[in-house]
Amino acid sequence: MEWTPALIAIAWTLTLSGAGGALTTIGSWYRALRKPRWQPPDWLFGPAWTVILGLAGWSFYIAITAAPSPEALAIISALFAMNFVLHFLWSPLFFHLQRPDWALAENALLWLSVAALLLGVPRLTGSSFAGWLLVPYFAWVSFAFILNLKIVQLNAPFRGRIMPATD
Repeated sequence: MEWTPALIAIAWTLTLSGAGGALTTIGSWYRALRKPRWQPPDWLFGPAWTVILGLAGWSFYIAITAAPSPEALAIISALFAMNFVLHFLWSPLFFHLQRPDWALAENALLWLSVAALLLGVPRLTGSSFAGWLLVPYFAWVSFAFILNLKIVQLNAPFRGRIMPATD
């Protein structure tokens, strides 16, 4: 095992997992939002993201160790870096700025970054396994987009701080 790629993939995974938890505040504002009945319970999101990001980190490790050229490694690194930034931004937009509408727009970009990973990693590395490890991430971000969209629809319009309707 090469330690530098492993440490990079582990740091990517742990930073996103830790930041996601730290930046997600389930307070009275969030509890007052209207949410669809089919939303999973709050306790499920932490374990789900832990597994999903662990699999994505494993894919990252495979990708950076299987990159056939410095150019492929640069593209893989850029794809994962872009995904890191987009993944990191969602919670502050949704929870701290209390803007599910902005988070929805950002979620579309996050979805595109996961799709780019899902398509790019196997092509750049020749590892279909590394691509398959990203399928749960793609599925969950797709579900999260639909959930975010429904929350926006149920609570719009958004101007400044959100005050959910009371009726």
